[in-house]
Amino acid sequence: MTSDKDLRLLVTSGDGPRECRRAVHLILGQMRKEAARRTLTFDETLSDPDAQDPPSAIVRLSGEAAEVFAKRWVGTVQWIAQSPFRPHHKRRNWFVGVFRVSAEDAVSTELDPKELKFETFRAGGPGGQHQNTTDSAVRLTHLPSGIAVISRDERSQHRNKQAALRRLADRLYLQKEIADARSKASENILHKRLERGNAVLCFKGEKFVES
Repeated sequence: MTSDKDLRLLVTSGDGPRECRRAVHLILGQMRKEAARRTLTFDETLSDPDAQDPPSAIVRLSGEAAEVFAKRWVGTVQWIAQSPFRPHHKRRNWFVGVFRVSAEDAVSTELDPKELKFETFRAGGPGGQHQNTTDSAVRLTHLPSGIAVISRDERSQHRNKQAALRRLADRLYLQKEIADARSKASENILHKRLERGNAVLCFKGEKFVES
């Protein structure tokens, strides 16, 4: 279970090409494995849950090693690989930014209740018999934006509601970041924050081997 005191990281391709979005996908997979090794609670919210290669994501971490994890990842992550989408493309260096999200930057989870629609349903999949026989899963829709999130990880409906609120806040934050990156007025701030040549981590190939 996560809380509002969780450490938050923004993983973003900025306005980079599809290869950078693939790098986001690979980085999230690497982060999940590392968080499991460090026994951290790990939760991710994708800017586009239906996309295999999302442009960006918010990662929430909690546990004793969360700060160590963040210090290792925050900065520019470089992926050196031939494009999986453009075989003859000469470029082989792709960059993704990992930034801490401060409490001041994050969208508050105290949203207007009038703009929220909660629905409960019976959760399936892992979780045991209790999860399958109670309406503990929650779907939360933000009516002004149409953004919907689902939480089914907890057996408690109350905890799933709290998790859904956090995920909605993260989705709204991601939506704002993407809009800023695409805005002419912002001059693609996120993309420019990816400091090429100063990568904190570097991975190679489709197998994403750390170098």
